[in-house]
Amino acid sequence: MNVDFSQAIEQLEWMLNEGILLIPNLIIAALVFLGFYMIAKLARDLTRRLSQSYGHHINLAVVLGRIVRWSVMLLGLLISIVIVVPNISPAQLFQLLGISSVALGFAFRDILQNFFAGILLLVTEPFRIGDQIIVDHYEGTVETIESRATIIKTYDGRRVVIPNTQLFTSPVTVQTAFEVRRVQYDLGIGYDEDIERVKGLILETIRHVEDVIDEPPPEVIVVGLGDFSVILRVRWWIRPALRSEAVDTRNTVLAALKAELMAQDIDMPFPTQHVFVSRTDTRDSSSML
Repeated sequence: MNVDFSQAIEQLEWMLNEGILLIPNLIIAALVFLGFYMIAKLARDLTRRLSQSYGHHINLAVVLGRIVRWSVMLLGLLISIVIVVPNISPAQLFQLLGISSVALGFAFRDILQNFFAGILLLVTEPFRIGDQIIVDHYEGTVETIESRATIIKTYDGRRVVIPNTQLFTSPVTVQTAFEVRRVQYDLGIGYDEDIERVKGLILETIRHVEDVIDEPPPEVIVVGLGDFSVILRVRWWIRPALRSEAVDTRNTVLAALKAELMAQDIDMPFPTQHVFVSRTDTRDSSSML
């Protein structure tokens, strides 16, 4: 049995010759891509510096730098492919890139949604790193804002990774958006008590608490008539507005109010006696003194 390898040998010779002919193009393409790679790094660094010079957060500068870098490198890759394979026109490459982009868009839809949501969050800055936020049933301090997700640290020491799409489409409460924050509590006094006298005692006591600010001033208003007591709402403002400081100040204020009202024999009938109900933090709805 005679086996003819002539066609196979000819095909190998043709491939070898074509490969040798492509060597100059490959070298030029490699040099071009290397040049675009260096340009991409310079463009990334320049974008970061410009972004930070305009006051944007470092996370936004990093993300924008990455986008610019990969865009320049993609352009370099397309030009290198055209150099290596001259038969392929730039129009065909862009057409192929468009088809591939649509396919990738469907395949990685959720990832792309989170990415673009992260870009919008970094640009608009509804909150920043270090802010304390509430989203759904999660509450904590923002540790970092990445292109895909935002990471917060809860008050009990847990890390929560929240997709940026959820932050962009859901209501978010920023606890530290402003320099001051109001804290309020309800307490009950007996119907026989002089309301104006009790208000004066409460306001005088609150003003002596170190962390309570004078402007806006604290206030006491009547908000309800219960079965056994008149409900007074006590409001005061603190600075700064971190939750830990709010809890510490609340503890100081409530302890001072309890001591002063009991010293003045103010009647606080059951079930509101010595019970102060918060209207600003539903998870700490009552504190028994």
